[in-house]
Amino acid sequence: MRKFTLLACFLPLSAFGAPVENCATRQTLPETPLGLQEVIELGLCRNPQTTSAYLAAESARFSKNAGYAGYLPSISAGASAGRDYRNKDWGDWNYGASLSASYLIFDFGKRLADLNTLAATWRATGFDYDESIQDYVYGVIGAYYALLNADADVASADSLRTVAQTARDMAQKKYKAGSVAKADVLKAETTLASRELALERAKNNREIAKGTLLSKLSFPADQDIVIQDMPSNFGRTTENKSIDELLEAARRSRPDLLRATANKDAAWHRRNASFLKNLPSISATGSISWNDTELDSFANDGHKVSGSIGIRASMPIFAGFANYYGVRSAEANYDRAKESERAAADNAALDIFTAYQNYKTAQKVLTQTETLLQSATESEKVTAGMYKVGRATMLDWQTAQSELVDAQKQNNAAKYDLFTKRAAVALAVGEIKAELEQEGIDYEK
Repeated sequence: MRKFTLLACFLPLSAFGAPVENCATRQTLPETPLGLQEVIELGLCRNPQTTSAYLAAESARFSKNAGYAGYLPSISAGASAGRDYRNKDWGDWNYGASLSASYLIFDFGKRLADLNTLAATWRATGFDYDESIQDYVYGVIGAYYALLNADADVASADSLRTVAQTARDMAQKKYKAGSVAKADVLKAETTLASRELALERAKNNREIAKGTLLSKLSFPADQDIVIQDMPSNFGRTTENKSIDELLEAARRSRPDLLRATANKDAAWHRRNASFLKNLPSISATGSISWNDTELDSFANDGHKVSGSIGIRASMPIFAGFANYYGVRSAEANYDRAKESERAAADNAALDIFTAYQNYKTAQKVLTQTETLLQSATESEKVTAGMYKVGRATMLDWQTAQSELVDAQKQNNAAKYDLFTKRAAVALAVGEIKAELEQEGIDYEK
């Protein structure tokens, strides 16, 4: 089986900058160039969706902690004040206070089942948060590379406009010298106008890509941001992992798979708790009360303090078949959770396989576009030289320039598409965070 590996990280740790100060409250972006890691940290600090997912996980954690209350005694206190009315006359004020406690001694494990349900739900919510983080990071990575691609397209368009202007100037000189016809000058001017139009379109696309990234960072789209370009050799890897190894890694780290397992566990404990509700429970109870009641009141024997202790057993006998259907419903939900876990595993396998194939294709496309760009660059230089000495026409030169335009665009797109496809593999496996944290290979900035 063919194998491959991801790069150890998206940026080496030596290139990571310090976290942006006051990231949550700042209104403008830093003026210094930002690397990918800094952009991601800035976005995570400000993103409302990931913050909302974190708060949901915190809520589930507190609910889980509340589940421990079943193992502790329940204590309640009360106080009263009142006046009796008898024979058309109001009596004196009577005062009282009470303190009662109960402790569940045995319930056939229902408390544990409830606590395990809450714990599994908390774990599932935590995996929701992990998935939100990874999806957001992947979105920022895509927007980051899209902006780099747009920057590269602007640079290419400006370079080609310069080439077209050189061709126009040369055609004018040769026309004045009488060595070419006026048609060469007109063709060159047309090409120059086309290159200038392409440059403006590239700048517009760059603004759109910049606005998209700023929106993901929760900044106004009309601000400016400067990001660091990636090294040209970034993404060249030696294959050393198989699809089976990636699937195994996904089972350990992919959030939706872990969430499906946690939901299945919660459904299993919930089913058990529904069954255990039909069994008896045994509790210890105790109470003490104080009453300050007038002496001639009914049943007043002169004692102000009273109390009781005891053991109480309770068992539901009939509740309109609610408990029976509750158990059947919990069993159906557990079966559904098992099928959802199986469906999540199938989807993960397809995601990994698709991302793997796309990444391998992106590697091949990048290699091919580099060859195409090198050939188109040499062809344009040779054709330009031949035109200078009269061995090529302006049409030949314009054709070579058009081929160079296409080659540069394809190479720019292929370069940053490779980065995005590699991030897609990390997302499919569930290891984007690990990819960002591990130390990568050295490269020159």
